[in-house]
Amino acid sequence: MIHVKCCHYGVCEPEATMLACSLDAVERRISDCGSHTTAFATELDSGQIADAFRSVFYSEEQSESYFGMTAADFAEAISSKHIQWAPDGDEAFDDGSYVLQFDVDDQVRLIAFKRGPDGRHDSSTLSDLWIASDEFYAVLRRWRDSFTEEWAALPKVAE
Repeated sequence: MIHVKCCHYGVCEPEATMLACSLDAVERRISDCGSHTTAFATELDSGQIADAFRSVFYSEEQSESYFGMTAADFAEAISSKHIQWAPDGDEAFDDGSYVLQFDVDDQVRLIAFKRGPDGRHDSSTLSDLWIASDEFYAVLRRWRDSFTEEWAALPKVAE
């Protein structure tokens, strides 16, 4: 799970994930520090960004443009800059959760939400957090380091 502003995103069940995808995603986020950028990250309402994201990637009918960009250019901006953090390919996010990350100067903006019944974001689950980049990436590094230390300490079973 990912926690943003006292809300959790992801499946909250024992053994919901093996964490391999999540570890890889966190390591990529750390190595790509500062590169998750878009022109619209600071100007737009988080709900607008969430709905545009859901529309361009998951809707059968898309708008011709999003925030002055063609649908293809908007999708490319999200994909090429690895804005989508979750889901990360792991079943842990099969609850309809999404987390988007934008690097904006010396801050990180996280927009997290769950899919609503109409396919748009569920406004009761929408979180929009601005956090200092140093603090955000330090949290990711601590999680990665704690996870790998715990994994390394586990007893290994010979096959």
